[in-house]
Amino acid sequence: MTEYRAGFACFVGRPNAGKSTLTNALVGQKIAITSSRPQTTRHTIRGVVHRPDAQLVLVDTPGLHRPRTLLGERLNDLVRATWSEVDVVGLCLPADEEIGKGDRFITGEIAGLKADVVAVVTKTDLVDKGTLATRLLAVQDLGDFADIVPVSAVSGSQISTLTDVMIGHLPTSPQLYPTGMLTDEPEHVLIAELIREAALEGVRDELPHSIAVLVEEILPEERVTKIFADVYVERTSQKAIVIGAGGSRLKDVGSRARAQIEELLDTRVYLDLHVRVAKDWQRDPKQLRRLGF
Repeated sequence: MTEYRAGFACFVGRPNAGKSTLTNALVGQKIAITSSRPQTTRHTIRGVVHRPDAQLVLVDTPGLHRPRTLLGERLNDLVRATWSEVDVVGLCLPADEEIGKGDRFITGEIAGLKADVVAVVTKTDLVDKGTLATRLLAVQDLGDFADIVPVSAVSGSQISTLTDVMIGHLPTSPQLYPTGMLTDEPEHVLIAELIREAALEGVRDELPHSIAVLVEEILPEERVTKIFADVYVERTSQKAIVIGAGGSRLKDVGSRARAQIEELLDTRVYLDLHVRVAKDWQRDPKQLRRLGF
């Protein structure tokens, strides 16, 4: 009989290397928000992959970056703390970009960890076979990896192979989470993240990092769940951008987020959104605490 394996893994890589998309693909459900902007992820969110003989707990972390604010410093601390606690690390290297300084820096950072490191070449659907072969050779030269796995989270190519490989590096252990549980993230945090994703969609060029969301109240009623949430920005001028002409942009954010939240909660949702200004919140320890950082 095969021994049961269970443990923790995380994907690392420079911002926008496809870590959150990959986490969602392995879990089979959206638990981490994704965006084409770097540094979208701000929390460590755990997603659980269940197999008959194993349980792989994926911790989705922010991308390591050069911090310009107190928020940035805290996110980097969070990343390093997670790295030191997992059993296996998947280093994400996008197939459509050459290996750069950021990749070498992160490879050096994780070289001393006790965890096994698997190189994951992401976004293989964006390149031809020749480019992929070149990229795989470059990855081989980058470091001493336990395995190298090319994948595409979008097409699903090699996703189950990657799961098998990562499980192979886990210790033998009893089950860590109840069967069927896909995430241990509190509902209000997931809801806030879905609202933030919708808000980022329209304004990512103007203010990608200035948006935070706080869910103030969730009221489940017989036929509908009422959710009251505040979208925080750092300046009054940004508030106008998020609201849009005649409230059009905020309305769009609300309907986009509501559709995602209804899917998450499997119920009809009434979503009440307000935009508030928390001056320079990314640099203010008190505001950061209030917003959950």
